Amino acid sequence: MTREVKMKGRYAKKFLPIPADSKSIVYKIYGYEIIQHHLTKGGKLRLKWMDWYKGHGENASLTCRHFGISRKTFHKWQKRYKLFGLKGLDDKSKAPKKVRQPEISQEQEKRVIKIRKEHIRYGKKKIKVLYEKEYGETISTWKIYRIIRERNLYYHPVKNELLRKRRKLAEKKKRITELQKKAIKDLLFQMDTKVIWCNPEKRYIFTAIERDTKIAFARMYKNNSSYCARDFLLRLYFLLDGNIQYLHSDNGSEFAKYFDQACAELQIPHYFSQVPTPKDHAEIERFNRTLEEEFLQIGHYIDDPEIFNPLLTEWLIEYNFKRPHESLKYQTPFDFFF
Repeated sequence: MTREVKMKGRYAKKFLPIPADSKSIVYKIYGYEIIQHHLTKGGKLRLKWMDWYKGHGENASLTCRHFGISRKTFHKWQKRYKLFGLKGLDDKSKAPKKVRQPEISQEQEKRVIKIRKEHIRYGKKKIKVLYEKEYGETISTWKIYRIIRERNLYYHPVKNELLRKRRKLAEKKKRITELQKKAIKDLLFQMDTKVIWCNPEKRYIFTAIERDTKIAFARMYKNNSSYCARDFLLRLYFLLDGNIQYLHSDNGSEFAKYFDQACAELQIPHYFSQVPTPKDHAEIERFNRTLEEEFLQIGHYIDDPEIFNPLLTEWLIEYNFKRPHESLKYQTPFDFFF
């Protein structure tokens, strides 16, 4: 049983018998069979080319000028239509011909886990040898490593969990870029640690400078623990009568733990530089250079903090109250601040 579908517009006089159970609207335009709803937007456009070509004496040059396309393009799609029919007018699918299978099968994962648990100290190369010998199939070392890493199959799982927590904590650090977007006018102190090598030991000078006023502070310690950083912060806080709104440091371990606890107790937001971006704390880097050139290099260095720190304090008084600063239009930090 068939039914007739009446065409509209220029094809109003053309009729085509269609099977009654057909769900597609099938008709012919100058001999071309069309299933309308199967065509994409690009396919419908190219179908117009073929229709116009057939209706104007099969003149390819005239068709190309009418639609503004090259002869090469037209003949390419005409050839595809003759070879593949209506599907030839559609764009080629960009989907991969072969769907990528899971790189590691569940069976492989179970086998690697079993061997790893039996030989927890074996590395991926030894596990590969045992796997191939026992199961008679090859497996790459990177697959074994991936399974060990994702399943946390390490000899020291507790230690590995601590490392994971540290990484997670590092992701939550406040970055100085967040503060820079706010265009704050409050006092922001940059902090750093300058390492001094004195064989066979090292000394550490904690330094701090206010970003805009250039008020600076420094003090030597025998180590760079977070406890020393905390002590340095408390001294700075006392000297400034608590007038610190923000702190900015690099990602050194000294600016964690006890230092962070002190920041929380004093309610001072602590921001970190991006890694690695020295330009984030350019002011403190410049102060460290001044400290090196105008104090340490002219013979004031002593490796005993008890003797060195009083000398350093005298220089800091000169730096903050007497030394003209070019960036402050040759004012002292004290004059500029007050």
